[in-house]
Amino acid sequence: MSVADQAATDQLVIPAPETSSDMRRIVWSSVIGTAVEWYDFLIYAVATALVFNKLFFPATDPGIATIAAFGTYGVGFLARPLGAAVFGHFGDQVGRKAMLAITIIIMGLGTFAIGLLPTYEQIGVAAPALLVMLRFVQGIGLGGEWGGAVLMAVENAPAHRRGLYGSLVQVGNPVGNLAALAIFAVVSQLPESEFMAWGWRIPFLLSILLIGVGLFIRLRLEETPAFRAVQAKSDVSRRPVTEVLTRHRKAFLTAVGLKIAEISYASIAGVFVISYATQTLGMPRATVLNGVMASSFIALFTIPLFGWLSDIVGRKAMFYASCLFCMGFAFPMFALLDTRDPLIVTLTVVVAISFGQMVMFGIGAPFYSELFAARLRYSGASLGFQIGAALSGGLTPFVAAALMAWSGGQTWPISLYLIACGLITTVATFAAPETARKELT
Repeated sequence: MSVADQAATDQLVIPAPETSSDMRRIVWSSVIGTAVEWYDFLIYAVATALVFNKLFFPATDPGIATIAAFGTYGVGFLARPLGAAVFGHFGDQVGRKAMLAITIIIMGLGTFAIGLLPTYEQIGVAAPALLVMLRFVQGIGLGGEWGGAVLMAVENAPAHRRGLYGSLVQVGNPVGNLAALAIFAVVSQLPESEFMAWGWRIPFLLSILLIGVGLFIRLRLEETPAFRAVQAKSDVSRRPVTEVLTRHRKAFLTAVGLKIAEISYASIAGVFVISYATQTLGMPRATVLNGVMASSFIALFTIPLFGWLSDIVGRKAMFYASCLFCMGFAFPMFALLDTRDPLIVTLTVVVAISFGQMVMFGIGAPFYSELFAARLRYSGASLGFQIGAALSGGLTPFVAAALMAWSGGQTWPISLYLIACGLITTVATFAAPETARKELT
């Protein structure tokens, strides 16, 4: 393509958005489908802190077993960039809709298979090896799914409401998290022996039912007008991933940096704290799960609120505010948890997740997408989101457990780690352009 042709392509505005009723259908279809995907991915996180360190990684030192279990948790995050690269490639070549159908099948079958796994006691080292493999499959599925689900909403939304509609897709995360926590709360009522023997498997096995629901919903969606415009101009990228990494490095690195602080708080407050409170502080399992559940319920309302605000004050202002919170709350968070007061612990988890994670998580969906042109948007947004998640989210629980072991049970190294993550995202926010209320091209 010549320079003149490229310039003309860059200025071509996508077709008009769908009607309000069509927009609602698109958004809710994306939310429900994404909720199924997040449920599959997040039940593993809960099981990591409660089950896997005991059944799949037995060790004389509980701390070592916990580190090993969180290591497999991180495998899912490390697989997500591969899913983003593979499905981003085809999403930018074939379309968003087809990738959404394939990824939900991959994720659901991988999750169902985890529920059938024998334990270390039954088959030895093959048990954790199979667990790691299936976690990798989960990561590939979610890595490929996220971009398509977000673009379904973002590429159909009017410019002045793109923050709101894009953030609504992210509501699928707390919906999936609530479903995962609720089913674990139910099976946790079983006697400990029965819960460890078979009760923990139920949340994973239920995934087979959710595949059908999510697939039915996604097959009813139509391709986005932005991708149809790219096809009409015969402007489909032959190698979108390569093009993103070689010709759009600034946008890509900015997207990666924007993810770092948010996912670090999600991993500490939503995952690591479960293990910290139950094993180190000796608190009941239900207390911490209630805090995570309460934060997910609140996120049902705050995520769209944050998205709506970003359409008014801008994406960057919201990111700056959340980064300041992430750095300022890093030390107080553990001081409050150490009180062992159930109410204080619950409120601490809620505040940490709401302002450390959900602000940037909700706004990030439209923000990452707006950094790239339509012909590269699936690959660019997905890779930025998923590589950032892999670098920070996948490694954070593992790093936190290792830092605690290194410091003799102290949490100050974890707080410094969270501050460093906040600084990285602050720099990325400074480098990013303001994209709110601007037309996609």
